[in-house]
Amino acid sequence: MVFLLGFLARRLLQGAAIIGLVSFAVFALLRVIPGDPVRLMLGPMTPDYVVEQTARQLGLRDPLLLQYLRYMKGVMKGELGRSFTKAPSGEAVGGNLDLNRGERAKVFDLIAGTLPLTFQLAGLALVFAIIIAVPLGLLGGLHADRWPDSLALYVASVFVSVPNFWLGIMLALIFTAQLGWIPSIGYNGFVYTVLPALVIAVEIAPIVIRSLTVSVAATMQQPFVEIALLRGLSRRQVIISHVLRNSAVPVLNLFGVQLGTLLGGVLIVEYIFSYPGLGFLTVQSVLQRDFPTIQAIAMVTTSVFVLINLLVDLISAYVDRRLDY
Repeated sequence: MVFLLGFLARRLLQGAAIIGLVSFAVFALLRVIPGDPVRLMLGPMTPDYVVEQTARQLGLRDPLLLQYLRYMKGVMKGELGRSFTKAPSGEAVGGNLDLNRGERAKVFDLIAGTLPLTFQLAGLALVFAIIIAVPLGLLGGLHADRWPDSLALYVASVFVSVPNFWLGIMLALIFTAQLGWIPSIGYNGFVYTVLPALVIAVEIAPIVIRSLTVSVAATMQQPFVEIALLRGLSRRQVIISHVLRNSAVPVLNLFGVQLGTLLGGVLIVEYIFSYPGLGFLTVQSVLQRDFPTIQAIAMVTTSVFVLINLLVDLISAYVDRRLDY
């Protein structure tokens, strides 16, 4: 228990530091890149003095550190600010927004409305990736240097060579436009998640296949496997009770690392399929220079990344008690 509490405290402190560094980096970069978000928000025909007045009202002309401290003070209170460019319903708007009447949408509401859909997409993509990768990786590792190993290598090589944007377009053309089997553009039910999830799964599966193949093959060469067989255990018992357990830790750690790839893939794929999740919101916010929304999304995704890696480490420590983080 003492080890667990110490581990959690250490990792939570590390996670808080990571979130703080990422949030400040995103906050600073948004304010040094060219372009004025106030001009985009008010329109190109707005007089300069109105743009300047609005920028000062929003605090965008204050020193960078003061802006950041003010923003973090709001975050500590659970306030993520209001969008520069979106109405309360979440759609992008043009023209002059009345800043005093609060016509801009709350960033918290925008994220709360899109994050569940992204979690649904990411979860289904992981299920597809496991269905594809685990059988191939396991067979390849159990039959090293034979045809199952070659098959796993070839499938992984093909998957890793396919661009996700091309695959997304092809799947939409075949299964939606041509065959009409599965809808794919927008969202109007769970079935709209299938094709985007399949694209992301193809992106994740190759690394999991190779990692599992190598890990299982290496574990099969360990002396304890031969000893277990000599003691009378069947090959199936050895694989289930010993090989899989010892091979799982590297794959679990890989899943934690691959989360960054998963989040990046979700962003691109959601935009391709017009899937109204966090990735689609991110692209819209970047194009519109919507500072508050981009900052909040960066903090949310970083927090999710930290928490999932913490969970992966806890599971790995439970699976293999020899690990000491």
